[in-house]
Amino acid sequence: MKLIIATIKPFKLEEVREALTTVGVRGMMVSEIKGFGSQSGHTEIYRGAEYAVNFVPKVKLEVVVPDSMAEEVVSTIASTAKTEKIGDGKIFVLDVEGAVRVRTGETNDDAL
Repeated sequence: MKLIIATIKPFKLEEVREALTTVGVRGMMVSEIKGFGSQSGHTEIYRGAEYAVNFVPKVKLEVVVPDSMAEEVVSTIASTAKTEKIGDGKIFVLDVEGAVRVRTGETNDDAL
């Protein structure tokens, strides 16, 4: 099993969710986060004063899939979330040792 962690722009969330559902992803976890990378934040003017906004709002997706689906899920996220502008995000893939569905006690691939 693989844990795929992706950070994307917030307005791309629904489009990515629909695309992942189409390729067979049955569940995901979503968190609103803030971060910075190459984008390094920006400045905003509020009531005439300029403020530095060092952290940019992002959405973090966490999806656990069988090994056989990992490559397709990564390419689906990458192609759907892409705007070709700085700050499109990152995708990380990690190995998962085990999973348990709390309600039924099913383990590993059956728990997904």
